[in-house]
Amino acid sequence: MKKKIITAIAAFSFLALGVSCTDSFVDRDPVYSIDGENYFNSENDYNQALIGAYDLLQSSYINVLMGEIASDNTLAGGESATDVPGFVQVDQMSHTPVNAQLKNLWDWMFAGVNRASYILEFKDKTDFEGKEKVIAQARFLRAYYHFELVKWFGGIPLKGDARFVLGDETKIPRSSKEEVYAVIESDLQYAIENLDPNERIPGRVTVGAARALLGKAYLYQGKYQQAADMLETVIQSGKYSLIQDYSTLFENNNENNAESVFEVQYTDAEGGSFTCLQCAEGNVAVGFNGPRGYSGPLFESGYSFNVPTQEAYDAFEPGDNRRDIAILNIVQFAEENPGTTYGTGYQHTGFFNRKYIPRKGDANLPDVNLTNPNNYRAIRYADVLLMAAEAFNKIGNDAKAAAYLNLVRARAFGDNNHGVTATGAALGDLIWKERRVELVGEGHRFFDLVRTGRGREIPNFVEGKNELFPIPYEEMQFSNGNWKQNPGYN
Repeated sequence: MKKKIITAIAAFSFLALGVSCTDSFVDRDPVYSIDGENYFNSENDYNQALIGAYDLLQSSYINVLMGEIASDNTLAGGESATDVPGFVQVDQMSHTPVNAQLKNLWDWMFAGVNRASYILEFKDKTDFEGKEKVIAQARFLRAYYHFELVKWFGGIPLKGDARFVLGDETKIPRSSKEEVYAVIESDLQYAIENLDPNERIPGRVTVGAARALLGKAYLYQGKYQQAADMLETVIQSGKYSLIQDYSTLFENNNENNAESVFEVQYTDAEGGSFTCLQCAEGNVAVGFNGPRGYSGPLFESGYSFNVPTQEAYDAFEPGDNRRDIAILNIVQFAEENPGTTYGTGYQHTGFFNRKYIPRKGDANLPDVNLTNPNNYRAIRYADVLLMAAEAFNKIGNDAKAAAYLNLVRARAFGDNNHGVTATGAALGDLIWKERRVELVGEGHRFFDLVRTGRGREIPNFVEGKNELFPIPYEEMQFSNGNWKQNPGYN
């Protein structure tokens, strides 16, 4: 979102702000004061708070980066092993509760929860026409942030329709994973029933987005029938279709297209800084993904993090048009474009995430590496088709599963000659292979492997431990023994 409003604590870390003042300010009445209890007096107040809740979506760039780095798709990269140690630790599965990047993810996603809950805490204060649509968007956003948190950390504290406040960390326990998913389901069901079915503002939540996220939440829980039913409503709605030219799908002039079910909006017109990455209005991950020391056509230089592996590059079948759009082979590109130069950073593989690297011609104000305008396609129709294929395969409807898988493959190869006819477990394996190559670079791979019991395919992965990430050390200290750390991280 392009506007900000401070609507909640910046994170779930409860820190007291000390203020000192000189005698000249003692006993002065405040000229102006605003807080939660005297806000929400108009439709505009609710909409401004809603903008604040949307705004934290932009900080989810770190979820996307680490969702790839934690998997077998990419390596941490960067300038050196000490550039961003937290990324390297996640890559090597050596992370502990002391990890700055995992702490950021926890903080920023809980800030999103709190901003959405702020609206819901005062949902009954002021009435106006269409308020249920505002509340529906807030519930979707809270579900989105909760879903990110439960994926990464498992059970988390819940407080219902109220903001967390100082002291809650020692009183409110961690809920179970099942309880978190129940809240996600409830919020999304409300959203589906109350969102504007004709929403057209780019980046705003739609009924289709709520259904797709609910279908995904069902899938992650192994509720395959419910997942199949919900994802089928998205497919049969007729509101989405595959962009046939895959090469245009991730370009800035093709954002919010017919394949985009939910898209996080970014802009290059307002900058951020390394002192407040969550404040950036641009997509920070894009600059982080870019080739180090690059000079040449089409792209801009970056920090060379999140570098794809040879294995990920080789996962594409011969003739698959997606490979060279998804993954930039910098050696081949330089040979085809004489004069192109680039540097080699830590763990250099020769590959970069072409879906999300800096493009030439963007304003990038004021920092080319922090304010890239590339929107994140958080839920794509291709993903919906593949999730539906998986769910239908699990419930024994292989005909429909294969049909949805083959729609994605027909786009990938540019013909109908690469369809699959397998059934049962063999079809399930093909769907899994397709998910990897279709969604590489988009942050889903680690969680796909974990939720299907394939975590052992990740180098250094320890079963029974690395399915979840540790609750940050600071949060455990603040809880004063109220929370139990995830297994294996004590």
